[in-house]
Amino acid sequence: MANKIKVTIWNEFRHEMHLEAVRKLYPEGMHKAIGAGIKADDLEIGYAVLDEPEHGLTEAVVNSTDVLIWWGHCAHAEVADEIVRRIHKRVLEGMGLIVLHSAHFSKIFQALTGTNCSLKWREAAEKERLWNIEPAHPITQGIGEYFELPYTEMYGERFDIPQDGKIIFMSWFEGGEVFRSGVTFERGHGKIFYFRPGHETYPIFYNPDVLKVIGNAVRWARPLLFAEHTAPNVKPLEKISPKEADFGVAGIVQQVEL
Repeated sequence: MANKIKVTIWNEFRHEMHLEAVRKLYPEGMHKAIGAGIKADDLEIGYAVLDEPEHGLTEAVVNSTDVLIWWGHCAHAEVADEIVRRIHKRVLEGMGLIVLHSAHFSKIFQALTGTNCSLKWREAAEKERLWNIEPAHPITQGIGEYFELPYTEMYGERFDIPQDGKIIFMSWFEGGEVFRSGVTFERGHGKIFYFRPGHETYPIFYNPDVLKVIGNAVRWARPLLFAEHTAPNVKPLEKISPKEADFGVAGIVQQVEL
């Protein structure tokens, strides 16, 4: 078997600690439920949570992660900027990032998109129908024309994300709103997937279609290479003809005596 994909699942792990309803649904945390749901022979899964030193995302962990899955909601501001910069750099170098549900407001997603990532929302346990609008995409394999979640939190447009995102799922909600619920981006050498489902008070991360999508996304986002982004001064491949004027350096033309 080829080398396993090294996956780190990050979770605030706050709701499960402080809200009884969430603790009943996810006694070991949403991160552990996701890990159990996507478990496969080709994946090596590790976990990290907010209240660990460096949020569990030390340089060693980040630099050994192929794909990082991120769930956050109530404590975005508590994520240290130093850790955000560390992850941002690694995504540009090739690490995959999967952003789930309310992590649309996470510092790392906002940094990589350069937008506010705001949206409308409503919590009324309404039905969501997710339409698969790119059936040939690797992330949608094994998913039918659509799938439904019977009870969920509504997210509605306008979703403030960049226009270069490729939409692969579009949601309709019982209350009438629609939402771009599955969107991919590329930043540097890294691939990013935002996936809307995942509200903490509903059993979303036990849904087989949701877990199938996340597992597919991990394999899609697996890095093809890791390469540090630098700006080297390089020697020419071919001989450059001499110039009559001295143009100096950095593109600045120097004054020439006549």
